[in-house]
Amino acid sequence: MAERKEYDKRKQPRKKPSKLLEGDVDINYKNVELLQNFITERKKIAPRRMTGNSASQQRIISREIKKARHMALLPYTVNHK
Repeated sequence: MAERKEYDKRKQPRKKPSKLLEGDVDINYKNVELLQNFITERKKIAPRRMTGNSASQQRIISREIKKARHMALLPYTVNHK
């Protein structure tokens, strides 16, 4: 029989670097261009595994997205026809 590959040595996917670490970024509900990087095309909040944020960064981002949605700066969903 052919030898099986060792499953313990699978390649782990690399963690994405966070877009928030690229400099001095102001995380604010008024900064709509930044917040649009963290929502999907269906206007849902993107998960951490997609954005590369830490848990504390993700909490801040989701809070600010919800504020921007409440102030009508970001949509809740896509326009359905």
